[in-house]
Amino acid sequence: MNRIFHARIAAGQYLFVVLAGAMAVYGLWEKHILVAVLFMLLLVVSIEKLIHTTYTVTTDDRLLLSFGRFSRGREILLKDITSVERTSSMQIGKFAVMRYVLVRYGKDKCAALLPVKEEEFIRLLEERRRQ
Repeated sequence: MNRIFHARIAAGQYLFVVLAGAMAVYGLWEKHILVAVLFMLLLVVSIEKLIHTTYTVTTDDRLLLSFGRFSRGREILLKDITSVERTSSMQIGKFAVMRYVLVRYGKDKCAALLPVKEEEFIRLLEERRRQ
């Protein structure tokens, strides 16, 4: 059975949506139609990407990364994965700016993923890799 993990939305992504929305409203308020339309399109694409980003571990030992309808997905064979680790970006004391799962695969390739259930995602990938 395929296991689907949805992506977590980071604080920076929320901030981007709020700022793009504010710019769209500003463009409408000041009657700058081109600015308003541009930022509305940007909002549609970014919200769609936030909602529809998923990571699927299939029964035939593949990890499918889907980033929404407007972006091309990626496929990683589980046998090509060299390591799966939970890491964080810049850290100040115990506080980390952003935590993510780093999947290294192939020759010097990696993917930074934000699954909602990180521990379960890592455990499943490690389990399937060993089989």
